[in-house]
Amino acid sequence: MMSTEKAPLNSSDPQVLYGSSGFNGLSAIDGSANSRPQARSKYRIDNFLPCDPRRWMHRFLMLCLMCSLSFGSYYCYDNPAALTRTIIQVMRVDNTQYNLLYSLYSWPNVILSLIGGVLIDRWIGVRIGTVLFSVFVTVGQLIFALGGIFDKFWLMLVGRFVFGLGGESLAVAQNAYAVLWFKGKELNFVFGALLSISRVGSTVNMNVNQKMFDTFDGIHSKPVRLGVVLLVGFGFCIFSLITGVALGLFDRRAARIVKRKKGEGEKISLRDVKDFSLSLWLIFIVCVMYYVTVFPFIGVATVFLEDKYGMSPGVANIVNSIVYFMSALASPVFGIAVDRIGCNLFWLIFGVLATLGCHAAFAFGNGATYIPFLAMLGMGFAYSILACSLWPLVAFIVPEHQLGTAYGLMQSVQNLGLAIVPIVNGVIIDRVGYLILEVFFCICLCVTMIAAIALYLVDSVKYNGVLNLSYWERKKIADEEKNKDDTTTISSNGIADIQAEAAIAANPIRPMSAFHVRNRLLSRMGAQIPDHVVHVNALTASMAMGFHK
Repeated sequence: MMSTEKAPLNSSDPQVLYGSSGFNGLSAIDGSANSRPQARSKYRIDNFLPCDPRRWMHRFLMLCLMCSLSFGSYYCYDNPAALTRTIIQVMRVDNTQYNLLYSLYSWPNVILSLIGGVLIDRWIGVRIGTVLFSVFVTVGQLIFALGGIFDKFWLMLVGRFVFGLGGESLAVAQNAYAVLWFKGKELNFVFGALLSISRVGSTVNMNVNQKMFDTFDGIHSKPVRLGVVLLVGFGFCIFSLITGVALGLFDRRAARIVKRKKGEGEKISLRDVKDFSLSLWLIFIVCVMYYVTVFPFIGVATVFLEDKYGMSPGVANIVNSIVYFMSALASPVFGIAVDRIGCNLFWLIFGVLATLGCHAAFAFGNGATYIPFLAMLGMGFAYSILACSLWPLVAFIVPEHQLGTAYGLMQSVQNLGLAIVPIVNGVIIDRVGYLILEVFFCICLCVTMIAAIALYLVDSVKYNGVLNLSYWERKKIADEEKNKDDTTTISSNGIADIQAEAAIAANPIRPMSAFHVRNRLLSRMGAQIPDHVVHVNALTASMAMGFHK
C-alpha cells in the first residue's frame, strides 16, 4: 500500500532497501510519487552513487562480484576433462583411476547438497559460508596442483575431495546472495547472468589448459609442468575468494545501513520424505539418470574424440566445450520459452530424446568429422531444454514448506549418480572400450525416457496433468487461487472478529476490538449497518451463548 509519508532511511522493506524497479533505481528514497521536483532531481543524481546499497550502480557492482564468485570453481571443475590424456600419461594411471577425480568431488556433495542451504541460512550465515566454501575450493585446487608437481596422484585425489567440500555449497551461497539482493523479475536476469558467466569459466578451461601445457615445454618435468598449469586454476580460485570477501564486506555494510532483518532460513526435514509423491520420485529418477549421461561423458569425451575421430587435443577440447558454450547461450532463451509456453513434460521428453539421438550418433555413426560437432551442439541444446523444464517441476507438486527438503534430496541423488557413474565409466573404457560406454549411456537415457513417460501418465491420471499445463492454463489457475485466497482471508478475518465478539460478550470487562467499536459507533449514530455485518452480529450472539455452555 503506497503512502505519502516519508519512510525512514533504515526501512527494512525490500522495495526500499534494494529498489523495486530493477536497475533503474528509485526515484526517491521514500518511494513517493509526489516528491517535490527539486528533491526528485537530487535523488536522480543519487541513483548513480555506487556507495549507496539502495542504488542501481551499487547493486550492479554486487552482481559483477556474484558472477566472479563461481568463475574459479567452474574453471577448475573440468580441469581433468581438459587434460584427460595428459593426466593419464603423465601420472601413469588408467581410466578407472582417472575418473576418481570426478567421483571424489561428488561424494561429499551427496550430504552437503542436502544440508548446505541449512548451514548457510541457520548457522554460519551467507558471508562466512561464502568465504569458508571459497577457502575449501582454493585449498583443494592448490593440493590438486601440488599432487601434479610432486608426481603424487593420491595427493591429487585428496585435492579433488577437498575441492568438492566447497564447490556445490559455494553455488548455494552464490544463489543466496542473489535472492538477498535482487527481487521478483530481476532474478530471471540475475540467474541467467550467473549461469552464463559460470559456463564461460568452463569453456575457457576446456580451450586453454592443454595449450598451456604444450606451451610450457621449457619445463622438462611433465608432472611439474602439469602442476604449473593447474596452478593457473588456483590463481582463478584466489580471485574468486577475494570477490567472496568483498561480497561479505559490502553485504555487511549494506545490512548495517538498511537495518536488514535476519530471515528464518530454509527448513529441511527428512521426515518430509515419507510424504513425497510417486511423481516426485520419478522426477528424481529422470534427474539422476539424465545427468550421468552428460557430465561424466564430458569428463572422458576429449580422449574419445581423439581416438575415434582422429582430432588433435586442442580441437577435441574445443568440441568438448560446445555443450557448455551452448548452455550458456541457450539456457536463458529456453528458460523464457518454457515459462511462456508451459507443457514442461513435453519439453522434458524432447530433451531426453535429443540427447539419446546424440549418444546414438556417437555410438553407431561413422568417423565423419562433422558428427561430433553436430552431436555436441545438439547435446548442448538438449541439456538446456531439459534443465529449464525439469527443475521447476518440483515446485509444482511439492508444498512450499517441503521445497527445501525436495530440492536438497534431488541434488543429493544427482551427486550420488555423479559419484558412482564415473567409476563405472572408467571400468567400461578400460575393459571393453568406448562403444560399450556409449551403449551404456543410451541405456541410461532409455531408462530416463521410461521414467519421463511414466511421470506423464501418473500426472495425467492422478493429478489432472498439473505438471504439463500450458502457460495460459497455469495462469488461469493461479488467478483463481489468488481470488480464492483473498476470499479465504476475508472469511478467516471475519471468523476471528466473530470469536472476539463472542469473547467480549462472555466477559464485558475485556477491551473491545476495532470491529466491535466500529459497529457500536454506527449503531449510536443511527447509521444503517450493512447486511453482512448484521449477519456477523447475529452469529456473534449465538457463538457467545455457545461459549457460555
